[in-house]
Amino acid sequence: MAAKIIEVAFKAGRIGLFENTEQLEIEHGDMVIVEADKGEDIGKVITMGNIPYFIPEEEPLKKVLRMASEAEIQKLEENRRLEEEALQICKEKVRNHRLNMNLVDAEYQLDHKRLTFYFTSDQRVDFRKLVRDLAARFKTRIELRQIGVRDAAKHVGGYGPCGCQLCCTTFLKKFESITIQYAKDQLLPMNASKLTGLCGRLKCCLAFERRFYLEEMARYPKVGETINTPDGTGRVEKIDIFNELVYVMYPDNEIRKVKLEEIAQAV
Repeated sequence: MAAKIIEVAFKAGRIGLFENTEQLEIEHGDMVIVEADKGEDIGKVITMGNIPYFIPEEEPLKKVLRMASEAEIQKLEENRRLEEEALQICKEKVRNHRLNMNLVDAEYQLDHKRLTFYFTSDQRVDFRKLVRDLAARFKTRIELRQIGVRDAAKHVGGYGPCGCQLCCTTFLKKFESITIQYAKDQLLPMNASKLTGLCGRLKCCLAFERRFYLEEMARYPKVGETINTPDGTGRVEKIDIFNELVYVMYPDNEIRKVKLEEIAQAV
């Protein structure tokens, strides 16, 4: 039975949900042609069937139109080349208009009825004259979309210190608000160079294991707390959740390791 709802990925991690009204026999990784704004676009199928998203009834899904042909896939490759040229032309025009914006990427709709430029800026940009200039040059609908630095990193791509491709370019569908508390919850040293990603913001991966740390830390006394141990009363200096140890300083200023189970028995 053909999947009813299809999730499709486009350039730089842009994704969308589409309805398979034609009951096409689609598989993961297939290239499909879908409805776009006043035209058609092409993308790769990444999820099918039971997709855990809430779909508002007042916003009907666009449709999967057909499987992409070999010629359409080749056209996508040609679009990638044209996008690089368009990006360089737009950068020159941005300089001519003296606009405070950093161009990140360009993306053609498959049928060339729309050309989108993505940019970052630390302020609001009046690009109306630039849009008119670009529309006259490319003879199509122009859209300039301001994005955040995390989205910019997703467009550009790269590798993290772990040696893997950036999470935002591979599997993250939305960004979580990461705060320094996430690092504190995981007892990480407050080293900005270690905690900051290529985008200049706190690493998204700080959220991946946070729940585990919070659940584990709930079993331990807090750092600075006075506790009873088999060796007497002392103050918690450090916690080692992986070895289930608590480092305790006693009145004689000696720090000794105590197993978590021993603390529970001494209470």
